[in-house]
Amino acid sequence: MLLFERYRRSFSTAGLIFIISLITVVSTQNFLWLIIPFVWILLPLVFNYSVSFTGQLFWLMIIVLPLSTELNVTDSLGLDFPDEPLLMLLTGIFIIKWIYKPEFFPRSILQRPLFLILVLHLSWILISCFFSVDPVLSAKFFLAKIWYVLPFVLLPQIMLRFQSDFTKLALCLLLPMLFVVLQALLRHWFYDFSFEGVKQVLDPYFRNHVNYSAMLVCLLAVLWCVRKLTVNGERYSRLINIGIIIGIAGLVLSYSRGAWATLVLGIIAGLIIHYKRMRIFLVMIVVLFLGSVSWLSINDNYLKFSPDYQHTIFHSDFSEHLQATVTLKDVSNAERFYRWVAAANMIAAKPVTGFGPNNFYNNYKPYAVNGFKTWVSNNPDHSSVHNYFLLTALEQGIIGLILFSALLFAMLLKTEQLYHQLQNRFYRSIAITTGIILVMIATVNFLSDLIETDKIGSLFWLSLGIIFLLEEKLKEEKQSIA
Repeated sequence: MLLFERYRRSFSTAGLIFIISLITVVSTQNFLWLIIPFVWILLPLVFNYSVSFTGQLFWLMIIVLPLSTELNVTDSLGLDFPDEPLLMLLTGIFIIKWIYKPEFFPRSILQRPLFLILVLHLSWILISCFFSVDPVLSAKFFLAKIWYVLPFVLLPQIMLRFQSDFTKLALCLLLPMLFVVLQALLRHWFYDFSFEGVKQVLDPYFRNHVNYSAMLVCLLAVLWCVRKLTVNGERYSRLINIGIIIGIAGLVLSYSRGAWATLVLGIIAGLIIHYKRMRIFLVMIVVLFLGSVSWLSINDNYLKFSPDYQHTIFHSDFSEHLQATVTLKDVSNAERFYRWVAAANMIAAKPVTGFGPNNFYNNYKPYAVNGFKTWVSNNPDHSSVHNYFLLTALEQGIIGLILFSALLFAMLLKTEQLYHQLQNRFYRSIAITTGIILVMIATVNFLSDLIETDKIGSLFWLSLGIIFLLEEKLKEEKQSIA
């Protein structure tokens, strides 16, 4: 009865709004005003449904991740559809539920050191926004970061309670990606599986073969985990084996050198975690990075990598493309050097707070060195620096890079710790798989900026959410033993 009375009043109000909107339409000749009364009626219904069925929205978001497409709303505003609207909706629902029901927030993660590093990372991004050369662009970046972190880090603490939920998560990622790979292979067949042809078969799901192969190689690790947990002879084991073959075929025919190297490094990462060598591995990475930066800086050694403008071109034949990569005459790598040099100069100019999140493109060209210029340096696609670590340093300063690196390294060390301390085979397999995926993501982001994309960014933040869940499982195991 109360519900009926509420909606009777809503329809009465909507009728009044309709009359006002109709008068406005007549006076302005703009028929969009007629939408308002319908929004007045439908918005509460949609909101009530969303709040009541948050779980269904969460799983829908996971399913559409591999299927989403880039949608240009305006010339300056793009949107990943439909996953990004779902992320915004879930973020809003989470915040509202948290306000009206404080116990909805998963308080267990507040005790985790990783959560503290995450808060510091996000806080520094917010601080760098205030020092940004374009605070509006930086504010958009910060908001986007929030609507990735809340649904992928905090919501899983509520949605993934049991082993069956983790299995469901894997299937909701793998099956849509299998569809994308199969349709890509089928369309690629009409191009004789050529290097040039792969660019034509990924639309509308992926912008290019780099994004496609990056997500594919990460989900191959998930598929390997599923196979590892499936007993030989079970009815699903043969289907999983077929899925692995299809996935590897898709990866090989993506013609992505970075993804191939990432697969190899992912296998090595599994061995590193298994033999408990992650700490040594990370120290070696830091030493190698600092040594490389020092050598490039001394006597302007970086100038030795400047390309030959006339001979640095794009090759349509893949064998020539590989040869050009080895001889540093491939235009994509040469253009990376051009932007990396610009990024290094930008870091030197603003080392503490950086230029502000989302501000590379509008500011990098004055800091570029013409000796590294290529025929694609006009950058009509507005692409970024092609190295997420450099991007973080130039936009958020050295402190921002340190905080992000601390978060990444802590996540990797925690996956290794969880793998060796958990007793449950199911959760141990998830721990090592999460570590492998993180190494893969770090690898592809050394040559790209994919953490800020929906496909790879979602997997990165979901990995952090899973680590928090596994920490809770470890705590439960210890309590049951005690």
